[in-house]
Amino acid sequence: MHWLAQFLPNPDGSPSQGGDFRISPTPFLIMLGVGFLLGVIGHVNKSKSLVAVGVGLVFLATVVIPLYLAITR
Repeated sequence: MHWLAQFLPNPDGSPSQGGDFRISPTPFLIMLGVGFLLGVIGHVNKSKSLVAVGVGLVFLATVVIPLYLAITR
């Protein structure tokens, strides 16, 4: 296992955060949770529009907004 240690960025094994992308993940996690909750409620109530809003929020929180912030910063 020592040969694997040479590929790790830090001696303690955790990756270091580089670049200028220093944003708290809390808003993204909240948006992700709300999206999942709306999706579940939409499935229970058989509401396609509520499921679509939930899927949209999950997609925004995990792909679109972080990608936009990474590109513009």
